[in-house]
Amino acid sequence: MTGKTKTGQAKRVGAADKRPPAPWGNAPLAELVILAGIVALAIGVIGGHPTAIAAGVALAGLGGVEVAIREHFAGYRSHTTLLAGAAFVLVTGLVFYAANQILAVALAVGAVAFALTFYLARRAFQRASGGLSYRIGGMRG
Repeated sequence: MTGKTKTGQAKRVGAADKRPPAPWGNAPLAELVILAGIVALAIGVIGGHPTAIAAGVALAGLGGVEVAIREHFAGYRSHTTLLAGAAFVLVTGLVFYAANQILAVALAVGAVAFALTFYLARRAFQRASGGLSYRIGGMRG
């Protein structure tokens, strides 16, 4: 956990810190959602069902992004690029399918969403981690 020092600066997170707990307690909800996504993906690939493939990818992605969000905003590990990439995919899909724009416009809007999300997520991680820019395993920056 991060705390404040006497000067108001956030303390740096120690390398031995544990993963942040899920809001729902010890239930492995994210892992079960990922497992359900893998099962749906396998059923879709084996049976040739495109809807099951899409549901599997969506479920597995949702479970993974949830864990990434929790770890990132707790200052445990930086997932800046992953979160920005998820925003890119979501915004590009919405602009292309829901707004009926051509692919070039959808990609351009998605790129702006990526850049904005990257900047904001990086700043959020720096605040949560006590000033670190990244944290990969034992590496700090």
